[in-house]
Formats: sequence, C-alpha cells, structure tokens
Amino acid sequence: MILNVPGSEPSSPSSPICSAKGCRADAVWVLAWNNPKLHTPERRKTWLACEDHRDHLSKFLSVRGFLKDVVLMTEWESAEQPPER
Repeated sequence: MILNVPGSEPSSPSSPICSAKGCRADAVWVLAWNNPKLHTPERRKTWLACEDHRDHLSKFLSVRGFLKDVVLMTEWESAEQPPER
C-alpha cells in the first residue's frame, strides 16, 4: 500500500519514506494527527517517520496539540484492511 502523504512518492511502487525534510529512509511509523482549528475531531491526517525521526516529528506535532496517535506502519495498514471472509 502506498500512502499519499508528505514524503511518499505516489507514482513509485517502493515503500513509503519518512516525512522529515530531506530524509529518504523507509518509514516505520505512522503519526496520526489533526489540526482542531481546521479538521473535524475524527479526521486523521498522517505523517510517516523512520526510527531516527519519530521523536522529532512527534514532538513537533505534540507541541501544537495536533498529535493523536503513533502506530507502527504494519499495525496501521492492518487496521485499514477489511476483515477476511
């Protein structure tokens, strides 16, 4: 699955990359956030993070009161999949 978020290249079949400026590392974490002044409470936007940038990006969003959740990408993707029948 390719997420359309900052840092990912929608036309590329490779794995998503970290959203940190200039970072080209594979993303491991999904940082779910929203800006309460712009988004409804249930809306979730996402940034992706590698191991090295997870804390930095989380702190950036937390200071602004935007960060809602930090989840491993594998967990995020499995939560998006409909149950098998």
